[in-house]
Amino acid sequence: MRRIHRTRRDWAADLALFLFAACFAAVSSQSIPIPEDLDPLWRDADQVAGGLGCAAVLLRRRWPVPLAVTLLLAGTQAHYLTGPAMVAVFTVAATRPWRVTAWVAALAFAPLPVFLWQMAELPESRADSALTYFALIAGAIGWGLFRRSRQQLIASLRERAELAEADAELRAEWVRRETREEIAREMHDVLGHRLSLLSVHAGALEFNPGAPGEEIARAAGVIRESAHLALRDLREVIGVLRAGPEEGERPQPELADLARLVEEARATGGRIELTGPPEGSAPPPVVGRTAYRIVQEALTNARKHAPGAAVAVEVTGGPAGGLAVEVRNAPPPGPAPVSGAGGNGNGGGGAGQGLIGLAERARLAGGELTAGPAGGGFRVHAALPWPATDIASVAGQG
Repeated sequence: MRRIHRTRRDWAADLALFLFAACFAAVSSQSIPIPEDLDPLWRDADQVAGGLGCAAVLLRRRWPVPLAVTLLLAGTQAHYLTGPAMVAVFTVAATRPWRVTAWVAALAFAPLPVFLWQMAELPESRADSALTYFALIAGAIGWGLFRRSRQQLIASLRERAELAEADAELRAEWVRRETREEIAREMHDVLGHRLSLLSVHAGALEFNPGAPGEEIARAAGVIRESAHLALRDLREVIGVLRAGPEEGERPQPELADLARLVEEARATGGRIELTGPPEGSAPPPVVGRTAYRIVQEALTNARKHAPGAAVAVEVTGGPAGGLAVEVRNAPPPGPAPVSGAGGNGNGGGGAGQGLIGLAERARLAGGELTAGPAGGGFRVHAALPWPATDIASVAGQG
């Protein structure tokens, strides 16, 4: 037998409906048209049946449909079962499928056509009583249907709220992942450039320990300066991570900072030729920062994977036409095959990750990046958007 677990609220509702059925039977007993010649024993049995019907209301959760059918059929003979029958059909309409409710409703209203056919021949009191009975049954079914629709609406809203909460958690996780990736790209871009300068000069000192003191001092100065700048950049990135959103972001490089970047690379002995950017150019901050990071990463990879190779950096374009960034390194002087500016060879750990990061940066800025071998060296080319709306700002700066 299926066990029904009832909460305190369920018990309160069942007791309230039991009291409703009992009070309805007691109140309506004076208005029920009972034949005067009815046997007293049958009258007593009728009242006992009404009491049992009220008590049977407590079984409405376990057997709602059998209870409703029994009370409706018994109500055709007994006179005190209207209250319990109303509770039973209400329960069926509120908790059972539409088809079951329709069958119970059909059973409840099956006598209605016969009653309407004979209504003109019935006494007025009995006709009024019958009409009231059918109206009450119809009201109970309607109220049950309304309650079920309301429960379904609440369940739907609860499900939507749970889905929205789950979606919010997924979005939050996506934001956290994007933030971690952005932090990883920033750390890679900022520290990779500085550490590659350290590596070049430290390798030079190791390779040529007998170099003149002036060259050793100059290399040591570059190492010290690069280490200082690397620590400063690291502090700035960590400071941004610790600071709240209201404290602002770390100052980001712009396209105009390319000249300083190239000068730093030349100070380490790199042979770098810079063409552009166009005079007075001021692309959107995201585009300028992306172009800077692409050149920075390409120069870092060229130092790591094609040391000593000449590198050409070319930045061209303007508003409406877009910004083109190209970094190309010549074949390295050594015999070992290397990948150069792209960083896809075997010249160091994490090969290829730089290109993935650059491609993602270009995509986020609305552009695209291509990279691959070219003429024995390596070529990195990025096409970035530069909206035509920036023409006025460029003209104002010229």
